[in-house]
Amino acid sequence: MNGWLILAALLIGSFALLVVARVSRPLWGFVGAALMLGAAGYAWQGQPELPGAPRTAQRVTEPVDIAADDLRDAIWGRFTYDYAYAVAADGLTRAGATQAAVNAVLGGLQGNPQSARLWTRLGTAILAHDGGRVLSPAAKLAFAQGIANAPDHPGPYFYYGMALIQTGDLPGAKRAWLASLKRSRPNASYRVDLATRLVLLDRLMAMRSAEPVQ
Repeated sequence: MNGWLILAALLIGSFALLVVARVSRPLWGFVGAALMLGAAGYAWQGQPELPGAPRTAQRVTEPVDIAADDLRDAIWGRFTYDYAYAVAADGLTRAGATQAAVNAVLGGLQGNPQSARLWTRLGTAILAHDGGRVLSPAAKLAFAQGIANAPDHPGPYFYYGMALIQTGDLPGAKRAWLASLKRSRPNASYRVDLATRLVLLDRLMAMRSAEPVQ
């Protein structure tokens, strides 16, 4: 079906909806003007004669990482108000619905704007939505708010470090993880995991520094 036929179908469908919805006649002129303006713009800049080529959205999905879930729950805890929103965001991100993940966290923040967990998760969600390569000002602000809301909790620092590793800032990630380890309880179940990650990060930094300059 070419563009003209699709446009005609849209116009007819729009006017049919006006009749079914019993919109008052004085408003018909405004709706008609808007539709005609859109049609004129399509005729001017579009390519109506091109045949239709349906496309389906492609979503990049991520595998389920049970270890990451266990670490998340150990650091933040479970079955709290913000737990449900954070888990929902994780699931949406893994399914490739990164914008929906951001919206889920924002919905949780409406009910608890002081949640360090949700602010931190918002930073992670924004980073994923932006492609995972660049830490935007919005993501940085979200992480900073998470740290400000819980300056003595290891969670915001740990996940900020994870974001910095994704974007290539290994020294910054090390500082964040050291801050996280410093704030974790001596008997915390995840403390060994944090220490191990720091050792691996040091090795990665050593390998990077040993690489010849291109």
